[in-house]
Amino acid sequence: MRRFLLPFVAGLAVTLAAPAADAPVPEWARGATFTDPLSGPDSAANLVFSDPAVWAFGKDATGANFLELKYDPKTYKSSYTPKHRSPVHIALFKNLTATDFVMDLEVQSTIPAYGHQDMCLFFGFVSPERYYYTHIARAADPNAHNVFIVNDAPRKNIATKTTKGVDWKAGHWHHVRLARQGSTGKVEVYFDDLKMPIITADDKTFPTGHVGFGSFDDTGRFRNVRVSQKGLVVGKQADFFRPLGK
Repeated sequence: MRRFLLPFVAGLAVTLAAPAADAPVPEWARGATFTDPLSGPDSAANLVFSDPAVWAFGKDATGANFLELKYDPKTYKSSYTPKHRSPVHIALFKNLTATDFVMDLEVQSTIPAYGHQDMCLFFGFVSPERYYYTHIARAADPNAHNVFIVNDAPRKNIATKTTKGVDWKAGHWHHVRLARQGSTGKVEVYFDDLKMPIITADDKTFPTGHVGFGSFDDTGRFRNVRVSQKGLVVGKQADFFRPLGK
């Protein structure tokens, strides 16, 4: 795909994607594209974290870089305690807000397999008390493998359809996609297969907000994020969380 570099805007590395057959995003999300390999200090400048102490950049046996959420869930007590029952480990792009967008990234779970084994994507993030997240888990129940809204209250599931869960394969990178149309309320979550969503929802409470990734209370790795939307929206900085090393 041909890409044309846009001026550096508010700390974001942005490209303008020309329409092409190899652009695997729907037409409504094609236009401005923000990309971040999550490969090191340059990426860290784009992000803020609910608990920076548990995030660090790493490299696998092949030399490929990633951003890792790593800690001992049995002994570590996070410095971040949400006001309401909701995810603990959140990484947000601090200047990027989105309404109608598609976010693609590669995700690897590093926790031993269990029913609520999860990775999360965040969107419509207005504040730590007001946002959405999709919880992608091994087994579905009212508190797992769903889309949730946090609206000045404990998280509430709002999915209109879910599958039974996903297989987080040990040591395997999965392609995860979130397709969100804030203008209509539509949410679709994909896992490896980009033709059939594993979770859908419909809600317009928070049409626009920050986007990001993380986990409710597990560990994992993230790399190669791409956020595609019609127009670049540089919003108010997400100053409710902290940068890496702070």
